[in-house]
Amino acid sequence: MTTPGPHILVIDDEPQILRAMRTILLEKNFRVTTASRGEEGLTLAAANPPDLIVLDLGLPDMSGIEVCSRLRAWTQAPIIVLSVKDSEHDKVAALDSGADDYLTKPFGIEELLARVRVALRHAARAQAQGSHEAVITAGPLVIDLPRHVVTRDGVEVKLTATEFKLLGYLAANSGRVLTHQAILTHVWGAPEADQVEYLRVYLRQLRKKLESNPSQPVYLLTEPGVGYRFVGDD
Repeated sequence: MTTPGPHILVIDDEPQILRAMRTILLEKNFRVTTASRGEEGLTLAAANPPDLIVLDLGLPDMSGIEVCSRLRAWTQAPIIVLSVKDSEHDKVAALDSGADDYLTKPFGIEELLARVRVALRHAARAQAQGSHEAVITAGPLVIDLPRHVVTRDGVEVKLTATEFKLLGYLAANSGRVLTHQAILTHVWGAPEADQVEYLRVYLRQLRKKLESNPSQPVYLLTEPGVGYRFVGDD
C-alpha cells in the first residue's frame, strides 16, 4: 500500500485551477485540500494543518496577503503564492508577510511541482535540524555560517563582514525568495530598508567572488523587481 504524501492546501478562486491542481497533485501522491475563499482556507488549515500551502493573492473575500499574515501567526508551513504578471507590489507584500516563494500566472505544471518539491525539502530539513543548516553547499561553494568561512573549490574566499552577513542571510534561506526590504533590514537595519542600490552593489561584489560567470549567476539569482534567491544543493 502506498504511503500518502505530504498534505497540500490550495487556496484559489478559479475553479479550473483548483480542478487541475487537485488532479495533478493527487497523481503525484500528494494529499490535497482545496478552498475558493480566504476564510475557508484559513478554517481548513486550522482543522487539518497542511505541509505546504499554495495561495492565490486575488481572492474574493480578503487579500491573499492577509491570509498569508494570518497563517504565519501559527504555522511555518511553506507558502507559495500565485499572482498575475502585473501584481509585482503584491508579490513583494506577500513575501514580506511570510510567503516563501511565488509563481506568476500562467505557470507551467512542472515549474509548480519543482517549487513544491524544493519548498518541502527545505522545510523538512529545517524541522529535522531545529534550525538553519550550519554549513551550506552550492556546487563548489561551502558556506560555514558559525565559522564565517566561505570556500570555493576548497580555496577560502575573502569576504568583508557585510558581504558575509548578506551571503549568510541568503544562504540560510536557501531556495526562498527574499525581498529587497527584508534583506536590507536584516543586513543594514530598518533605516536603510529603501537603499536598494546598496544591495545591488554588494550582490555584484559577491557574484564576482563566488560565481564562475558573474553575468550569468547560478547561485545568487535576481528575482526582477522583487529581490534575490540563493540556490544551494538540494
